[in-house]
Amino acid sequence: MILSRDRILATHVGSLPRSETLSDILIDREEGKPLDEQELADEMDRAVHHVIAKQAEAGIDVGNDGEQQRVGFQTYVPRRMSGFAGESKRRRGRDFEEFPALVEDLMRRFPKRSRMQNAPEAQAELHYLDPSVIAQEIARFQRNAKAAGAFAESFMTAPSPGIISTTMLNAYYDSQQSYLTALAREMRNEYLAIHRAGLVLQIDAPDLAMDRSMFYRDLSDREFVKAAEMHVAALNEAIDGIPRDRVRLHCCWGNWNGPHLHDVGLELILPVLYQANAGALSIEFGNPRHQHELEALRRNKLPHHMLLLPGVVESNSNIVEHPEVVARRLEEAVNVVGDRERIIASADCGFGTFTNREYVIEPVVWLKLKALRQGADIASTRLWGRRAAQ
Repeated sequence: MILSRDRILATHVGSLPRSETLSDILIDREEGKPLDEQELADEMDRAVHHVIAKQAEAGIDVGNDGEQQRVGFQTYVPRRMSGFAGESKRRRGRDFEEFPALVEDLMRRFPKRSRMQNAPEAQAELHYLDPSVIAQEIARFQRNAKAAGAFAESFMTAPSPGIISTTMLNAYYDSQQSYLTALAREMRNEYLAIHRAGLVLQIDAPDLAMDRSMFYRDLSDREFVKAAEMHVAALNEAIDGIPRDRVRLHCCWGNWNGPHLHDVGLELILPVLYQANAGALSIEFGNPRHQHELEALRRNKLPHHMLLLPGVVESNSNIVEHPEVVARRLEEAVNVVGDRERIIASADCGFGTFTNREYVIEPVVWLKLKALRQGADIASTRLWGRRAAQ
């Protein structure tokens, strides 16, 4: 990953809003409806071109394809592996169980959305099928990024074995450990493809925080930490041989607009995150429930080999953060980490985590990313000024 010696760089977490046309096609494909493959390819080209241009316009330094080519950040995986079928009975987060009105609101606001709680389950041995699909994704992104002259560096996302295991539930393997091992083995195909294409690999691993209130809610804190360590160990197997400075790890508490009363504290999971063979951590700090948790990094210092991508704009409301707010959050992060070059400004989570379940309208997304760049510039000026005066 590139380091900046003269300003704080700006990135984001990955997913960006999809057009209505593309959303309809992706959901139709997920539902198994017949479609025109050329129409889908053309629409993906338009979408990827669009989000690259909008990222560049907003001032994003490290960008991607906005996950335009996927129906959801992890639920696309069953299309690429054999062994998945049927339907998982994934539990909702405790927020939704304690506040049924949240479910009603979700159903009312997003009546036609991609699968989240009812994705397929693992019913047979998993095998990664066709590497040409990820190759096409990469080629489409790199072709459009090159044509636009965008980005100092590019990344592509892929879900962790852990979050796949807790979304597409296990109905075949003899244990969670065995299931994770199989997922790590097969997802390695995708991780290596992204790395070999020269892209930074971002692993999306909300399982390491969010699943404390979902899949692992019935465990004690100590038991949850052991489960999270098992997830990280599986991930490390999957990315073995990829230099850690080419991997960044995103961890969050779930990208939904709810109270988040049962979110696990960062203090508990931070040592687990440090076990990942990654060169950067992406963690949400814009979320009002977690803005205070930079203090956990003060007490348990970020390893010297790691960068921090603090979320300084949140991804669930249409309020555009003032650049001064962004700047202050970044300055606090620099103060905690102790090194300006190891901070890259980012968002809390994706803005298009699942197709047709986007809380932030598209025009506001670009304004938020613009505010991210503006705030990073303000913080950079202050930080370099301070250094010059010392």
